[in-house]
This record gives sequence, structure tokens and C-alpha cells, in this order.
Amino acid sequence: MNRTTCHLIAVLAAVASLTVATAATAQAADYKIGFVNTERLFRDAAPAKRAQQKLEKEFAARDAEIQKLSKQVRDLQTLLEKDGVTMAEAERRNRERDLANLSRDLQRSQREFREDLNLRRNEELSSVQERANKVILTIAEAEKFDLIIQDPVVYASPKIDITDKVIKALADK
Repeated sequence: MNRTTCHLIAVLAAVASLTVATAATAQAADYKIGFVNTERLFRDAAPAKRAQQKLEKEFAARDAEIQKLSKQVRDLQTLLEKDGVTMAEAERRNRERDLANLSRDLQRSQREFREDLNLRRNEELSSVQERANKVILTIAEAEKFDLIIQDPVVYASPKIDITDKVIKALADK
């Protein structure tokens, strides 16, 4: 092959590459992409709000018990700080032992409360997530989305954010 032919082949290859790149860019522009902000979904969607209210109601009595126990610990601690020096040695030791026992009970109750609350919250949020996924799938199929992304993402343009649609659809159910 002579130089002119080699040069012509190189130019044709460059034109072909440019054509393929332009076609790929044009084709990529035809994709419909959506984004769902999971944090907002769990905060603003009606099922998530109902789940939160349900949890608050379910755990209100235990929370009140813990607050009561916490007040008893604070009161006993204050009493010991205030009157501990003037108390008889046996009485002071008994009060200190009571304080230690109450503090231990309080810590155990708080730990169990947090564990149970987190477990129930995860169950409720899992249920909300399942419903949201069904709604997202319905929206994706109805509006011909090619891709819908959920958190975590670094950035999503408000143009592709469909969180409001999902929240509205969840409220309708």
C-alpha cells in the first residue's frame, strides 16, 4: 500500500469512529433516567409517616417508664449529693447501692428499648420500601423509564427526580 492509501484508510477510520461516537451520544440522549430520594421518601411519604406514628404509639408507654426511672435515678443522685455527708454510714451505703441498682436497670431498659425500637423501625421501613419499590416499578413502566436510581448518589439533577411522583402515588394507595 502506498502512503495515500494508508492516509485515506486512517481518515476513513477517524470518520467512522467519530460517526460511532456521535451515534452513541445521540442514542444516550434518548435514555430516560429517574432518581428517587430515599431519605425524603421515608420522611414525607404517607405510609412512612403512618409507620412513624405507629411506632411512637407502640413505644410511648415504655418510653414513659424509662423517663420515670431516669427521674428516680436523678432524684436519688441529688439526694446523695445533698445529704450524703449528713446521713448515717449504713443509710448512705444503702442509698448508694439503690442508686447503682437503679442506674443498672435504667441502662438495661434503655438498651433494650433502643434495640426493640430499631428492630421495629427496620421492619416498618422495610414494608414502606417494598411498597415504594412497587410504585417505582409502576411509574417506570408507565412512563417508559430506562433507569431509576435510588440513594446513595453523589448528584442527581432535579430534572430527573421523581420522588414527588412516588410520594404522591404512595399517598393514593
